[in-house]
Amino acid sequence: QVQLVETGGRLVQAGGSLRLSCAASGRTLSTYAMGWFRQAPGKEREFVAATSRSDVDIVYTDSVEGRFTISRDNPKNTVYLQMNNLKPEDTAVYYCAASVREISRQRRDYDYWGQGTQVTLSS
Repeated sequence: QVQLVETGGRLVQAGGSLRLSCAASGRTLSTYAMGWFRQAPGKEREFVAATSRSDVDIVYTDSVEGRFTISRDNPKNTVYLQMNNLKPEDTAVYYCAASVREISRQRRDYDYWGQGTQVTLSS
Protein backbone atom coordinates (compact mmCIF):
# COMPACT_ATOMS: atom_id res chain seq x y z
CA GLN A 1 0.00 0.00 0.00
CA VAL A 2 1.18 3.51 -0.78
CA GLN A 3 0.46 6.76 1.08
CA LEU A 4 0.29 10.00 -0.90
CA VAL A 5 0.70 13.56 0.36
CA GLU A 6 0.15 16.57 -1.88
CA THR A 7 1.76 19.94 -1.21
CA GLY A 8 2.29 23.19 -3.04
CA GLY A 9 -1.19 24.61 -3.29
CA ARG A 10 -1.70 28.29 -2.48
CA LEU A 11 -3.26 31.55 -3.62
CA VAL A 12 -1.80 32.68 -6.93
CA GLN A 13 -2.61 35.38 -9.46
CA ALA A 14 -4.09 34.55 -12.83
CA GLY A 15 -1.33 34.06 -15.36
CA GLY A 16 1.06 32.78 -12.74
CA SER A 17 2.67 29.39 -12.24
CA LEU A 18 2.63 26.79 -9.51
CA ARG A 19 4.16 23.37 -9.00
CA LEU A 20 2.29 20.77 -6.99
CA SER A 21 4.13 17.83 -5.45
CA CYS A 22 2.84 14.41 -4.49
CA ALA A 23 5.20 12.54 -2.18
CA ALA A 24 4.75 8.82 -1.67
CA SER A 25 5.67 6.52 1.16
CA GLY A 26 5.20 2.83 1.70
CA ARG A 27 5.83 1.74 -1.87
CA THR A 28 7.83 3.01 -4.80
CA LEU A 29 5.82 5.14 -7.21
CA SER A 30 7.50 3.61 -10.24
CA THR A 31 5.18 0.61 -9.86
CA TYR A 32 2.06 2.76 -10.32
CA ALA A 33 0.44 4.78 -13.03
CA MET A 34 -0.11 8.23 -11.51
CA GLY A 35 -2.81 10.79 -12.02
CA TRP A 36 -3.84 14.25 -10.93
CA PHE A 37 -7.49 15.17 -10.44
CA ARG A 38 -9.18 18.31 -9.19
CA GLN A 39 -12.46 19.26 -7.59
CA ALA A 40 -13.92 22.74 -7.70
CA PRO A 41 -16.64 23.83 -5.23
CA GLY A 42 -19.97 22.29 -6.14
CA LYS A 43 -18.51 20.18 -8.93
CA GLU A 44 -17.50 16.59 -9.48
CA ARG A 45 -13.88 15.56 -9.15
CA GLU A 46 -12.40 15.67 -12.65
CA PHE A 47 -9.38 14.25 -14.40
CA VAL A 48 -6.44 16.59 -15.05
CA ALA A 49 -3.40 14.56 -16.11
CA ALA A 50 -1.92 11.07 -15.90
CA THR A 51 1.31 9.26 -16.65
CA SER A 52 1.89 5.57 -17.17
CA ARG A 53 4.22 3.53 -14.98
CA SER A 54 7.02 3.92 -17.50
CA ASP A 55 6.12 7.58 -18.22
CA VAL A 56 5.99 6.68 -21.91
CA ASP A 57 2.28 7.55 -22.10
CA ILE A 58 1.02 10.87 -20.75
CA VAL A 59 -2.46 12.34 -21.16
CA TYR A 60 -4.13 15.62 -20.21
CA THR A 61 -7.62 16.94 -20.15
CA ASP A 62 -8.20 19.42 -22.97
CA SER A 63 -8.52 22.46 -20.73
CA VAL A 64 -4.96 22.12 -19.38
CA GLU A 65 -3.18 20.78 -22.47
CA GLY A 66 -0.16 22.96 -23.20
CA ARG A 67 -0.29 24.63 -19.77
CA PHE A 68 0.19 21.77 -17.30
CA THR A 69 2.93 19.14 -17.19
CA ILE A 70 2.93 15.93 -15.16
CA SER A 71 6.27 14.36 -14.29
CA ARG A 72 7.81 12.07 -11.73
CA ASP A 73 11.13 11.83 -9.92
CA ASN A 74 11.64 8.19 -9.01
CA PRO A 75 14.64 8.67 -6.66
CA LYS A 76 12.53 11.18 -4.71
CA ASN A 77 9.41 9.01 -5.01
CA THR A 78 7.49 12.12 -5.99
CA VAL A 79 5.14 13.12 -8.79
CA TYR A 80 4.74 16.74 -9.86
CA LEU A 81 2.17 18.84 -11.64
CA GLN A 82 3.70 21.98 -13.14
CA MET A 83 0.94 24.48 -13.85
CA ASN A 84 1.61 27.52 -16.03
CA ASN A 85 -0.59 30.35 -17.27
CA LEU A 86 -3.09 29.63 -14.53
CA LYS A 87 -6.68 30.74 -15.00
CA PRO A 88 -9.46 31.45 -12.48
CA GLU A 89 -11.21 28.25 -13.60
CA ASP A 90 -8.21 26.26 -12.35
CA THR A 91 -9.29 27.01 -8.79
CA ALA A 92 -9.87 23.66 -7.08
CA VAL A 93 -8.57 21.13 -4.62
CA TYR A 94 -5.98 19.06 -6.47
CA TYR A 95 -5.53 15.37 -5.70
CA CYS A 96 -2.90 12.91 -6.79
CA ALA A 97 -3.75 9.26 -7.18
CA ALA A 98 -1.99 5.97 -7.86
CA SER A 99 -3.23 3.09 -9.95
CA VAL A 100 -2.01 -0.48 -10.15
CA ARG A 101 -3.51 -0.60 -13.66
CA GLU A 102 -2.40 1.10 -16.81
CA ILE A 103 -2.81 4.83 -17.43
CA SER A 104 -6.40 5.99 -17.05
CA ARG A 105 -8.58 9.12 -17.04
CA GLN A 106 -11.17 7.42 -14.84
CA ARG A 107 -11.43 7.99 -11.09
CA ARG A 108 -12.59 4.42 -10.56
CA ASP A 109 -9.29 3.05 -11.89
CA TYR A 110 -7.22 4.65 -9.12
CA ASP A 111 -6.57 2.75 -5.93
CA TYR A 112 -4.86 5.26 -3.66
CA TRP A 113 -5.53 8.96 -3.11
CA GLY A 114 -3.92 11.84 -1.28
CA GLN A 115 -5.81 14.31 0.89
CA GLY A 116 -5.62 17.14 -1.64
CA THR A 117 -4.07 20.59 -1.78
CA GLN A 118 -5.98 23.83 -2.43
CA VAL A 119 -5.15 26.00 -5.42
CA THR A 120 -6.91 29.34 -5.55
CA LEU A 121 -6.64 31.83 -8.37
CA SER A 122 -7.16 35.54 -7.93
CA SER A 123 -8.07 37.57 -10.98
